[in-house]
Amino acid sequence: MTRQAEHSAPRTVRLGAALAVAALHVALVLALVRAFAPDLGARVADRVLGVLTVTDTPPSPSPPPPKPAPRAPEREGAAAQAGKRAVPRAAAAPPPRIVIATQPAPPVAGQGRDDSAGARDAGAGTGAGGQGSGTGAGNAGNGQGGGASKAVKIAGDIQSARDYPPATREQRLGDYVIIALTVGTDGRVKGCRVHRASRDPQADQITCRLATERFRFRPATDAAGNPVEALYGWQQRWFDPRGKK
Repeated sequence: MTRQAEHSAPRTVRLGAALAVAALHVALVLALVRAFAPDLGARVADRVLGVLTVTDTPPSPSPPPPKPAPRAPEREGAAAQAGKRAVPRAAAAPPPRIVIATQPAPPVAGQGRDDSAGARDAGAGTGAGGQGSGTGAGNAGNGQGGGASKAVKIAGDIQSARDYPPATREQRLGDYVIIALTVGTDGRVKGCRVHRASRDPQADQITCRLATERFRFRPATDAAGNPVEALYGWQQRWFDPRGKK
């Protein structure tokens, strides 16, 4: 153990001495450089800094944007066609409503040849009247006997018992038929049709035949007093002698 310690101590001493000698040599070299070449350090520094110098070059200004090309003048469009001229719709007022007052028919059909048959007691019409002022002759009128008039039955009759067949008597008793007669300008019947039929079609046809053969009329006249054709209604009823309808 003692021998190893003795040999290790001189090695440490030798290492420290070597470092001291090296530092002495570096100091000596620096002293000689400063003595004989004082600007050497500045030149070495300039070279080193020259290698590392970065030139700050300002950026070149960007070129101005190109000017837009001049726009060609717009071409004017063609004018449109002229619109249709508005034409107001013709306005027409509706025709006025004209109410024509009519005289109601007499409540009872006239019978016989009397001029006042079926006429109203008083009125201002042109037909016959009790005290009327029309142009037709009346019971006490002041007319001249002319003007329009209806057909008036002056002759002919139908017997309900004798003119119909007994076989169908029970079928038609209490019933009636209405016929429409066309009276000509000569006062005779020119046509007949059943307006309301009874339960006995055969009796209806007999009524039309007998009316055409037997009935005579004073023909109807127009406003000028001329005879004209007209319709005449006739009701034939068969009464039940037993009091049944």
